[in-house]
Amino acid sequence: MKTLNRNTIKANRYPERIIQFGEGNFLRAFVDWIIYNMNQKAKFNSSVVVVQPLEKGMINVLNEQDGLYHVNLQGLQNGKAVDNIQLIDVISRGINPYTQYNEYIKLAENPETRFIISNTTEAGITFDPQCKLEDIPAKSYPGKLTQLLYHRFKTFNGAPDKGFIIFPCELIFNNGHELKKCIEQYIEHWNLGHEFKKWFDTACSIYCTLVDRIVPGYPKDSINEILEHIQLEDKLVVKGEIFHLWVIEAPQSVSKEFPADKAGLNVLFVPSEKPYHDRKVTLLNGPHTVLSPIGYLSGLNTVKECCESPVIGRYVKKVMYDELLQTLDLPQEELIQFADAVMERFRNPFVKHFVTSIMLNSFPKFKTRDLPGLKKYLERKGELPSGLVLGLAGIIVYYKGGKRGNDEIIPNDDPAIIELLSKLWAENNMENLAKGVLGATFIWEEDLNLIPGLSKKLCGYLQMIQDKGMEETVKSIL
Repeated sequence: MKTLNRNTIKANRYPERIIQFGEGNFLRAFVDWIIYNMNQKAKFNSSVVVVQPLEKGMINVLNEQDGLYHVNLQGLQNGKAVDNIQLIDVISRGINPYTQYNEYIKLAENPETRFIISNTTEAGITFDPQCKLEDIPAKSYPGKLTQLLYHRFKTFNGAPDKGFIIFPCELIFNNGHELKKCIEQYIEHWNLGHEFKKWFDTACSIYCTLVDRIVPGYPKDSINEILEHIQLEDKLVVKGEIFHLWVIEAPQSVSKEFPADKAGLNVLFVPSEKPYHDRKVTLLNGPHTVLSPIGYLSGLNTVKECCESPVIGRYVKKVMYDELLQTLDLPQEELIQFADAVMERFRNPFVKHFVTSIMLNSFPKFKTRDLPGLKKYLERKGELPSGLVLGLAGIIVYYKGGKRGNDEIIPNDDPAIIELLSKLWAENNMENLAKGVLGATFIWEEDLNLIPGLSKKLCGYLQMIQDKGMEETVKSIL
């Protein structure tokens, strides 16, 4: 079997117009796949230079394959199973700034380069005061980026048409604002001057983005079949789901330079990312958080099993469509379309998403993903959403521990939360249990007993689960 590189197969070459911080699975299966489609369908004519953000990474392997690799996308699309493999040819080369600093800083000298894209993990966008301009390179990602921007500014004498369009893809809300804030701190910390600050503010644009695609990564289970299919030795095969969404908080004029819409891609340029952030957290993460304990305590193990169960599947739809969807402010048709896509993702036959993996830190997750919807539903409908309250009861019962058949239930959360639940369950009083959990201000940052009727409803579900079991309790609200 031949090694994958540009000597063994024909692959396109494009001008280097994009600098990408990060060589990991997500960027390669999401951003670089999008750029590949833009080159193919919208004449974008751009390649990517990848910068390794950490000292140790996969740049050497990427360079051995001349930036080439395959993406295997799997999932349901319009109800039909999709399983395809594509060769991605948009990465021109990789640079490790810790060993190739001169090559790295030279990237700023290419007049054709227009875009900077990053995914350096949630912890990547941080200001580190220990970083210096003279570092080779600065340790933090914003520090490295500031070094590059400053060299760009000096190389082209502050030319206004030599700024960058910057898309951070780190999974934090307002990622663009946070990255800009860090760069401004470095400009001040390193005394880079008013003129550079002015150029950065006027010539460069950093836009908040929201990214959404599940990327399991290297397909260990099916790699032999994939290699047999492609007849090439590829160490960088990456598996992802078929669904993709990239929301960019930027004017429509930016889409003319980054024409993803012309390639038929699910890339949206919008005035505000927040409604889409809320939509994802509410309709994707929110149902996940409550279906997991409900499904597990009903004898199910995966998200797919939960969605296909006659009883728990109806529960999932009730929470998503009848409750959480009603709390959002985007157009109803758009929300239903997104919810339908989420249900297809939940039923993906190629992914085994175990509910126990979702139940890590369930209380903080409920606080951020489901509690806002519970409050908004009560405000709009004048009653509590029974599915969400039952979901909280499910979390509480799961945190009791014990066994489900032969499987031991071991909750994983803040030790203080585990200790509180242990003490409350020891009392064996459902009313005190409900009030004790709702009154734990160190979890919720407020006393949820003040929400009218919540304590009584929660207590009722806890008692019913104890008396009749989870599935019968679920049936009572459907």
